This record gives sequence, C-alpha cells and structure tokens, in this order.
Amino acid sequence: MRTNPIRVLVVDDSALMRKLIPQMLATDPSIEVVGTAMDGSFCLKKIEELHPGVVTLDLEMPGMNGIDALKEIMRRHPVPVIVFSSHSTDGASVTLKALGLGAFDFVTKPKDAGAHRAETARELIAKVKAAAESKLKPRILTGGLPPKTEKLPISPSAPNKVIAIGVSTGGPQALEYLLSRLPGDFPGAIAVVQHMPEGFTEMFAHRLNEVCPLRVKEAQSGDVLQPGRVLICPGSRHMKVKRLPLGDVVVLCDEPRVNGHRPSADVLLRSAADEFKTQAVGVLMTGMGDDGAEGLGWVKKEGGMTIAQSEESCVVYGMPKAAIERGYAIRVVSLEAMGTELLAICGRNVRPNGGSNPPSASRAVRAGN
Repeated sequence: MRTNPIRVLVVDDSALMRKLIPQMLATDPSIEVVGTAMDGSFCLKKIEELHPGVVTLDLEMPGMNGIDALKEIMRRHPVPVIVFSSHSTDGASVTLKALGLGAFDFVTKPKDAGAHRAETARELIAKVKAAAESKLKPRILTGGLPPKTEKLPISPSAPNKVIAIGVSTGGPQALEYLLSRLPGDFPGAIAVVQHMPEGFTEMFAHRLNEVCPLRVKEAQSGDVLQPGRVLICPGSRHMKVKRLPLGDVVVLCDEPRVNGHRPSADVLLRSAADEFKTQAVGVLMTGMGDDGAEGLGWVKKEGGMTIAQSEESCVVYGMPKAAIERGYAIRVVSLEAMGTELLAICGRNVRPNGGSNPPSASRAVRAGN
C-alpha cells in the first residue's frame, strides 16, 4: 500500500486550467500537485527539478507543444503521462498519436470549464492513481509492428467464432499490437468495446484499419459479423451481437451505463454468451476497474472460451484481474501470445503475422482460481 502521496506535475498553457486541475486533484489526500508548467520546455525543466510520479499534459500549447514534450519525456525522463484532450476531431487525432507515443491515458477537457467538473475530477483522480501504479508501457510493444499487408476480400462464409473483446486503459496500443498480428483471412469475427469517448472511436477504428490486415470500422447497427472483420463500438453507446436468419449482426443501443461505462464490456460479452453459446470467445485485456468480469463469467457459463490478458503484459491489471479472481478466465494469455491463441481457438494452427510465440505465454486457470 502506498504511504507517500502521488506527486503530480500539471502542464497547461491556460492559467485557468493550471488553477482548476490542482483544485480537482486536491480533493484526494493521496495526491499532491508539486508544480505547474505553462509549456513543454518548462515541463521538462520541472520534471528534472521535482521528479513527479505522474504528469498531466495539455497537447495544444505554444512553443514546445504537448506531442514534442511527450517525445522528450519518454526519451529523457520516462514517467506516466495523462494527456488532456479537446473534443474536436483534431483533438482526437493528436490524442491517439500521444497514446501511440507512450502516454498512459487521456481525459477530455469539459467544453465549459465549470460544467461536468466533478465528473472530470473523478475520472482524473482515478487515472492518476492508476498511472502511479502502472507499468509505463508493455515490454512487448517495443518490438514494432509487422509490415502492412493488402486487405483480402471479405469471405462470404459465416464466422466460425465470435470474439468479444473488452479493453480500457492501455487498450489502443494493445489492440493495435494484437490485431496487426492476425491475418486478413482470420476465420472469426471480432467485436470490441474500448472505453473511449464519443468522437474518438471512429478515428481509432480508422487508424487500426490502416495498420492491420483485418478490416476494421466503427460499428453501426446492422453491421454484419464477418470473418476477418473487426467492429469497434462507438463511444457513448452500448453494442450487442445478435443472431438473425439472414446473418449475424451488431446492434447499438442507448441503455443506461453499466459499471459506470457506456460502452460497457459486460453488455457485449453477455450478448455474445446469450446468442452464440459455445461459439463465443470472451477476451478481457488491459484496463482499470472490473467492467467485463461478469460478462466473461456468462461466456464461460454458456460453454464459450474465456481469456484474460496476463498481468505482466498489462498496462493496468484491473479488468483481467477481476475476472481471474472470480474464476471466470479459462486461460490467462500474454499479449504477445494472444494472436496465436485466437488462431488456435478458431482452428487455424498457423503463425499469426509477427511470428511464433513461446508455449509458456499461455496458461490454463483452474476453476475457482
């Protein structure tokens, strides 16, 4: 258990935000704001001087902007960074770039400084605490991505498995790694809930589609589950999978939040269990909290396969840990072995893009463990 407060450096060119962010963090006694900086250059000097445990970083700043500052932080003073992002399309684009460069997570700025302040404060405090306890970046992601391949035509056949993935903090990098290592003719259909705000998921799906052999898109109600296709749930909506006579589809809905989330991994996983039974594969990857744990339990109950990402390969070992502790994960799999595992489950005993994986990277979990 941590005895010393988490030391936070706040970096923002707005004098108002340099006042508001420390006020939000001050409501939690386990966090101490040790300093502020108005741009990237001052940020680097303050890190050397104050040795913070976590940095909050605005991305749109004059002089050295947030992206350039983040590159230097990761190179010179690796420390968990939580970026502040605007709700704009440009804001989403630069935020995803920051996550790719090693930022821990992001928080969107309220459009009105006074609006949703309490909600923003809760989110920020939770992410600061998670960042302080996290691994800076998964060891596996330092190997780079495999060469991009051409997209294959969509298969007319039905998928042999429906893979429902729930993921949160650390997810953008982990998903990019996993999906880039699955072949374009992957025989299963994949549906993903990534905890991310509205407006960010479309750009995230577009980025994944650019770097992965699979076809990736932000889901719309009625989109068909097809082999080699990945559907990303839009931010602020729930996604379910459904069997229909003319084909298996995803359905979006605006039901209340589950576990504090919309989209919720529990909603997706529960629908996969109900509709696809033994054809369902539930996967929980890196993330804060316990969203998806009970959904994974439903998949296991209905005879499907359940997988949790291993602790050593997670940025935050929250969601997988919750499922493992409740006895819902049949297998615990490292990120680097996940592609091989999914191929084997879908009946493809071949190497995914990126090569083979060590046999010790996957392990079965005894019921009740």
